[in-house]
Amino acid sequence: MRVVVLGGGVVGVTTAYQLQKDGHEVVILERQQQVAAETSWGNAGMIAPGHSFVWSSPKAPLILLKSLVLKDQALRFRLSADPRLYSWSWLFLMECTAEKAKRNTLLKHRLAVYSQSVLQEVVADEAIEYDRNDRGILYFYRSQQALDKGVEHMRLLESDGQLIKVLDRDAIVALDPSLASAREKIAGGIHCPTDETGDPAKFTRALAAKVAERGGEIRTGTTITGIETSGDGVVQVTTDKGAVKGDAYVLALGSYSPLIAKTVGISLPIYPIKGYSLTIPVGNRPAPPTIAAIDEHNLVAVSRFGDRLRVTATAEFAGYDTSHKPADFAFMKGVTAELYPEGADYDRAEMWAGLRPMTPNNLPEFGQRRLRNLYLNTGHGHIGWTMSHGSARITADLIAGRKPAISMDGLLN
Repeated sequence: MRVVVLGGGVVGVTTAYQLQKDGHEVVILERQQQVAAETSWGNAGMIAPGHSFVWSSPKAPLILLKSLVLKDQALRFRLSADPRLYSWSWLFLMECTAEKAKRNTLLKHRLAVYSQSVLQEVVADEAIEYDRNDRGILYFYRSQQALDKGVEHMRLLESDGQLIKVLDRDAIVALDPSLASAREKIAGGIHCPTDETGDPAKFTRALAAKVAERGGEIRTGTTITGIETSGDGVVQVTTDKGAVKGDAYVLALGSYSPLIAKTVGISLPIYPIKGYSLTIPVGNRPAPPTIAAIDEHNLVAVSRFGDRLRVTATAEFAGYDTSHKPADFAFMKGVTAELYPEGADYDRAEMWAGLRPMTPNNLPEFGQRRLRNLYLNTGHGHIGWTMSHGSARITADLIAGRKPAISMDGLLN
């Protein structure tokens, strides 16, 4: 078939790749001048099944409430005139029970583990260079009490097959000597040795080049304006460059998916949550990180992509606003410089803010709604890079009428 993929982020491009492997003709529509220029550009770059815990937990309501007063909360809720914020927030709060958080976390972990295996197959087949680091990810804590709670928390993923290693501060410094000067600030941590990192934009652009080399069409600088239907099917997608026809269509527009979906009467529970990141050149600094880490006290994540660091933090309920100012990055920059004083050229940090397409239960939307030839692959939240490859394979399976390799119970509405 001819399949039109709406969106040129990591989810859209990996989907096009899997569809092309199945023998389909693919067309990618992307409004930016190149693929992976929005959410897929500035994220932490972590392939992290070990970070599969959902945000909709019993702790979340209090954190959001505090954020109305305190400015240093990792989750920030800002009052808005947007009614969708409140309807979405109500659905989010309904997912914040202990039972639902456990269920959703295990579903998310199932998809994340599968997705990592698909990524590894693609890397083996295509030999893509994307600053991969397969030494795992370190999740560390500032106090013994927090470490004990973190280990207890992580047992849920361990029960689902996640490999974890509990480390004291000496073992952490042995694992990554760049943390030596911060040794006394760290009580201990959890190392997930099967987690990994890599630059998602670099990967996505290299994979898109493979798709194009094999005859796929990638239309950048093309803004989607609507979807035209007839009966129970899509007949074409309208853009500022004209109409695009296909036999099937995949909606992979991240945070913008619900805006297009509603034009054909489909309501998607996806809301944009703003995240902030810094990209910092290592320069001639002698002690950059050698392994990705998350400071669980401050919820600051640090990954190294070759000669750059990527630092991410904060989740702000701010609608479609991607504006930012230097003050938004001061805390995360300070935490990173404290942990890795000789890790990067902090004065040359590049600031960025982008949108995470969040669903209330933190699980992506798959399959069809109302229209027989429109498939959803969207709403991957804060670990879209982690879940993208498996989600792409699942979408290709659904289009082909095949049974996906993992159980879709709880994942397919």
